[in-house]
Amino acid sequence: MPEFLVGLFAEDRGHAAFLEALVSRIGREEARRAPQVRVVSGQGGHGRALDEFKVYQRSVMRSVTQTPRLVVVAIDANCKGWNEARLDARSTVEPEFSPPVVVASPDPHVERWYMADPESFHEVVGAPITQERVKCERDRYKNQLRDAVRRGGHVPTLGGIEFAREIVEAMDLYRAGQNEASLRAFVKDMRDAIRRMFQPNLGDAR
Repeated sequence: MPEFLVGLFAEDRGHAAFLEALVSRIGREEARRAPQVRVVSGQGGHGRALDEFKVYQRSVMRSVTQTPRLVVVAIDANCKGWNEARLDARSTVEPEFSPPVVVASPDPHVERWYMADPESFHEVVGAPITQERVKCERDRYKNQLRDAVRRGGHVPTLGGIEFAREIVEAMDLYRAGQNEASLRAFVKDMRDAIRRMFQPNLGDAR
């Protein structure tokens, strides 16, 4: 069976850790196999992630880089609106680039996705959190995540992102999506993209 390679471009380690875990989970659920998620860019911010994605596309099209089955680009919405941020990121996709591209645009920042399902978050981290309306203060949710980890009795050596895989595996994605529209949109887009790739196999399995 062909390798299920997914290229991931993310603003920072918080995005990369969460999306690597989430893409792996959705791949297992929809394709009955774990994708190989390769973090091509995982630090340096919004601009660097998109710049490196542009270079990557040219490398793939010239056959210099292995062609992935799917590419994920993760860019914070930063309160401009998740759909607008997603469209901005999609505008960097070259018309000749053939692998499907799915954009994650956490609104306003990815830390809200970590806390999108308070019940499972509490089970994993050991501290309750309260959902609140979106606020655009810089580092607000980064601080909230770190503080919750500390209240759970842990040392937040990575600010909480060290719990990314455990949080994602425990998360009720439907419940999380009801709380975070940008997460719901990404999960739907990922499921749809993987189903289109593996539909013949899935058709036999379901």
